[in-house]
Amino acid sequence: MNSWLRQHRYALAVTLRRLAGQPFSSLSNLLVMGLALALPLLGSAILISVQPVARELSVTPELTVYMRVDAAPGAAERVAAQIRAEHAQQIEDVRVIKREEALAALRNNPAWSASLAVLPENPLPDAVVATLRTGDDLATRADTLAATWRKLDQVDVVQLDSAWVQRLEALLRFARIGLLFLAACVAVVVLATVFNTVRMQALSQREEIAVARLVGATESFVRRPFLYLGAVTGAVAGLVAIALASILLQPLNSALVGLARSYGATFTLHMPPASLLILAVVGAAALGALSARWSVTRNTRF
Repeated sequence: MNSWLRQHRYALAVTLRRLAGQPFSSLSNLLVMGLALALPLLGSAILISVQPVARELSVTPELTVYMRVDAAPGAAERVAAQIRAEHAQQIEDVRVIKREEALAALRNNPAWSASLAVLPENPLPDAVVATLRTGDDLATRADTLAATWRKLDQVDVVQLDSAWVQRLEALLRFARIGLLFLAACVAVVVLATVFNTVRMQALSQREEIAVARLVGATESFVRRPFLYLGAVTGAVAGLVAIALASILLQPLNSALVGLARSYGATFTLHMPPASLLILAVVGAAALGALSARWSVTRNTRF
């Protein structure tokens, strides 16, 4: 056990000496990787910050069931009761708006009062307004319910204005897919950077590696410092990315203050939770070690 720990301490010390021995190259690689890793962090910060605001908005669609004008008295109440009984798990609230109430509301509106005054009778039907429960895929569920309720007795029209809900869901879905694609591109950048760094290190120390093999060094002993080089580079680049993302959020939040005030709201971007940041650092270190493993396997065959 002591021998194993001593070998890993030696490999880590060699890695740190190699990084310190080439400060310009090391800092350049860390800056490039840090900037690349900061992009998905900023994207996730924006997405995580926007989602609570989107949930605070009234994204739950309301379906309005209009009865026929000549529907029998009490038909709207029966339809509302049927909706409550058959779709209780999907419905948050159901209310009936009588035609008299709707007409009175329109008459209170100056834009409609003059037009309604010349009508001999009430042209409005009774209506049932149903509010869906919150959950995933609201637009699809609303479309399904609307198609079902159109078949109910004495129902004329079911109005569903869910286009904006569909646009919101599509936008968030697009953002998630775009963020995953961006993370994949960043992973390729990290792999390529670490691969090239380890390749140059291996080629520059070709003679040293050959001598070590002659005196009995194992392949694990030869490759271990390079694996630590990849892992340390990836982990430090992840920390640099977190610092850069935190710095870049400051001017973004300053610019958002005026925009949010114009809508009478407060909105700020904030970094992802600590668990996600730790996962990002660990993932960057794992990518660095994987790329170093691949590179050192290919470039130390001599």
